[in-house]
Amino acid sequence: MLRILNNSIKQKTEYYIIPRFLSTSEIHKNCIQNVEKTAPRNNENSSFVMNIFRGQIEPKQIFPYPNVLNEEQRETLQMLVDPTIKFFEEVNDAAKNDLEEKVDETSLKGLWDMGAFALQVPQDMGGLGLTNTQYARLVEIVGGNDLGVGITLGAHQSIGFKGILLFGTAEQKAKYLPRVSTGGEFAAFCLTEPSSGSDAGSIKTRAELSSDGKHYILNGSKIWISNGGLAEIMTVFAQTPVLNKKTGKFVDKVTAFIVERSFGGVTNGAPEKKMGIKCSNTAEVYYDNVKVPAENLLGGLGNGFKVAMNILNNGRFGMAAALSGTMKACIKKAVDFATQRKQFGQRIDSFGSIQEKLARMSMLHYVTESMAYMISANMDSGFKDYQLEAAISKCFASEAAWYVCDEAIQILGGMGYMKETGLEKVMRDLRIFRIFEGTNDILRLFVALTGIQYAGAHLKELQNAFKNPTANLGLIFEEASKRVGRKVGLNSPPAMNHLVHKDLVPYANLVAKNIDTFNQAVEMVLIKYGRGIVNEQFILNRFANATFDIYSSAVVLSRASSSLQDNLESANHEKLMAETWVLEASERVKNNLDTISSGKHLDNFAKMITISKNICTAGGIAHKNPLKL
Repeated sequence: MLRILNNSIKQKTEYYIIPRFLSTSEIHKNCIQNVEKTAPRNNENSSFVMNIFRGQIEPKQIFPYPNVLNEEQRETLQMLVDPTIKFFEEVNDAAKNDLEEKVDETSLKGLWDMGAFALQVPQDMGGLGLTNTQYARLVEIVGGNDLGVGITLGAHQSIGFKGILLFGTAEQKAKYLPRVSTGGEFAAFCLTEPSSGSDAGSIKTRAELSSDGKHYILNGSKIWISNGGLAEIMTVFAQTPVLNKKTGKFVDKVTAFIVERSFGGVTNGAPEKKMGIKCSNTAEVYYDNVKVPAENLLGGLGNGFKVAMNILNNGRFGMAAALSGTMKACIKKAVDFATQRKQFGQRIDSFGSIQEKLARMSMLHYVTESMAYMISANMDSGFKDYQLEAAISKCFASEAAWYVCDEAIQILGGMGYMKETGLEKVMRDLRIFRIFEGTNDILRLFVALTGIQYAGAHLKELQNAFKNPTANLGLIFEEASKRVGRKVGLNSPPAMNHLVHKDLVPYANLVAKNIDTFNQAVEMVLIKYGRGIVNEQFILNRFANATFDIYSSAVVLSRASSSLQDNLESANHEKLMAETWVLEASERVKNNLDTISSGKHLDNFAKMITISKNICTAGGIAHKNPLKL
């Protein structure tokens, strides 16, 4: 048994992905830096998603479905929910905001008065002091009514001054948080540049320390900054020279700064003309010899990348919450129409094609909503290992919301295409969510590469265990049993049946089997590609998709189980959705993993690479018109 394992580990070690991924392609740079900055530094990690790459089930953040609000927090939230709904029904006019391409002054004043711009700022600094879960519920309401307003609010607090909340000194918090809470001063997050989108490490904006050491002189520009034309207080990222103590040489590293418009030298361009979220202000911002006090350095010299990634990771659950609200509103419009519209003598909700659409729309909403509140609860419970789950929730929510809105328009037919129904505005607004705060393409690579690296570290751990087998017999025998069991067909997948309601055990077993198969596929690509896996994006994307399906399945099984155990009125309905989702998700996992190991599909990937190169060489379509004219 030990010999089999030892040979297996030796073979894998040749291809073990060392903690620093190596790649010659610049397109991977930001993703790889993401992996390096957020990868676990020890063997323990509470992330469910991270652990499935090792074929393990870590239930801490999944089961049971979290319920973190105490009675006082629930009462506080209820006091805020009703007036927020009333505000969007009676005060805010989403169509007017869209038409005028700005948030109406009455709406802005109302939002400031309600404390909507400082939901999570401590009360002693002017905010409402809400938990992440309370925040998610209010954001959900905003997302169901006006995504443009949602971006104005989110750009301000979810990312704009979030860095001060997370990394600010006591002095920085005391100085700035009251201003962004009750002072009416907008905040913005300034990272993206013309040559730096997903590759955040390639920014050109620079900050040099003045000769007297009192200021950093900031020069450069940022593009597509939400609230860029409104913000008085900005979190700005710039390259700074940092001394490498080992070499004695200075190297450029990204650093975060708190910048005030009042410092001078800060200007902005005209508001951008956009497809959607038109009422949110988006502008280019310029910095010309801006004197930033040295005490406004945020998070430490050279730690800007860490600051930026933590801000984005910390806020992504809010996007899932907002978009679950958007989906709920779209589904309501579709149901209202389908239950009233008659064709061929029947209401159209009696037709199978419409029923399938509504069912899938509702399942996507259920998954998104379940993820949003699970992640917010994990954060409120003090868990730190949630970055992969947050990335998945952002990708899943943005793609699910687009699908739901599109299907709602389809159900309404011609009426759905008309401006008066409001769905065309929602569709325009939704398109940006798959792009900003980390494109879904980059986040997929981030999820896959981070998880694969974690699995590779486990193989390195096993290799080291053989150097002192007496002290590591437990680890060695555990791994040996698993691998030999697989070899002779006696291996059992990790167990999940004890974590779910008894009615859902068969579906939990499906997910457990998927996790075991998933882990085998991860080990297979580690053997085959080694460090080169970083360049295999066709394969990485399919790993990411399988990850999404496994995680979403576990989430809905957890929520449905809790609903069944609590005898909720909707429990049986939730059970139906969970069962349907898990069955279809399991089939998708199998298909994605089969594709990774299938010769004909790998050959197809190679063909697509050639097709793409042909198109780029031709400057467009590479095939001729059938008329040859």
